[in-house]
Amino acid sequence: MCGDRRRTCLVNVAVTLVLRYADVGIATYASLRVIGEPDRTVTWVVHEADLVAALDQLSTALPDPLASETRRDAVERAVASGPFAAPASESAIARTLGAGLLSPEAWQLLIDSVTSPRPALFVSPSSRLARVPWGLLAMPGDDGFRLMELADVLMAAPSNIVNSGRTAAYWDDRRDGPPLLILDPRVPGQRPDSALGSVLGRPSAETALAQHFTELMQRRAVLPDVAGAVELFRRTDADRPWLGRQLDRRPSRLLYVGHATAADGDVGHADQAALHLADERALTASDLMTAKLPMPPRIAMIACASGGDYQFDEATGLVAAMILGGAQLVTATLWSLPTAAGYRQFAPAAADHDPMAEAIIAVDRAHQEADAGRAVNTWQREQMRRWRDGDTSASPLYWAALATFAVDGAR
Repeated sequence: MCGDRRRTCLVNVAVTLVLRYADVGIATYASLRVIGEPDRTVTWVVHEADLVAALDQLSTALPDPLASETRRDAVERAVASGPFAAPASESAIARTLGAGLLSPEAWQLLIDSVTSPRPALFVSPSSRLARVPWGLLAMPGDDGFRLMELADVLMAAPSNIVNSGRTAAYWDDRRDGPPLLILDPRVPGQRPDSALGSVLGRPSAETALAQHFTELMQRRAVLPDVAGAVELFRRTDADRPWLGRQLDRRPSRLLYVGHATAADGDVGHADQAALHLADERALTASDLMTAKLPMPPRIAMIACASGGDYQFDEATGLVAAMILGGAQLVTATLWSLPTAAGYRQFAPAAADHDPMAEAIIAVDRAHQEADAGRAVNTWQREQMRRWRDGDTSASPLYWAALATFAVDGAR
């Protein structure tokens, strides 16, 4: 698409834009700039009323408990009746977010900057906007183009992390190495149906996930060393020492699917966000940064709000810990994803559908591509279009939750 009121659509020219927000008191300031073209920068102030209205609507869409809700109540609301429960209501909230958070001039700059291949848009949100699914935003007007249709949307790594001393691991050096797969590790003392129980359900060779990883293992070695894909799931040995040993083997990438615990929301506590391994004690971002474990160049964390770094003034959460360890590209989730069982409970029409597995497989495949972040965006656009065309099995609770953070020129 080349909606060019001011300039001709460029072909084969890499364009990079940066969208940045800052909370100053009760005001939120924003800017959109094109790298290398400072004269085209657009700035604006997000009106408090627009911001509050947009965030209130977003809160009702997400499967995270509100007020006195239980976790079950929150999933039921999100799946069955919230704004992300149907294409019409999702379109309405996408337009609300698009109108409230981006000025008309910003949308026009995005339209004027469309190229082939798509521009890369790096978003640096303020703490209040940390859970906004930016790619989902719709442009006001009849066309209603989504932000992800105008650009590949990536998250800028927090500046305090980018400017820290770190030794990066490079994809071109590691791409032929085995991926490290940590799939639903068994947390000690937790029953499968408990709060920290199974995310993926009972392991079986017949599941879509097991079949996907079986196919992967037929093409290349994986870590840990297993005879069959089912052995990758619900491991009881995947503790801290085990993780260290696996990372020392220089995997090409890491895929973690399991539980994460978000930090408590107080300023300065982002480093208490944690992943749950087969340990009694969760592995916090602080632990990871202290241990200085050598991370592979690409990491995917499909776990509750694993991409929540920007909710804090000091963005030192799980994504930051991975980047400080050497990662260049990290795909994480902005909110809790309902398990397949939880989703099916409140979406009877999707009885045979596993949206969690679909998202995991899509991210795993994307992270094998030359430009992993762009590949994640491609899948998100495909899902969004299915959803917009009326296929309610392509729920935005899953595709819109994914955010990819990139540094060192990674795309």
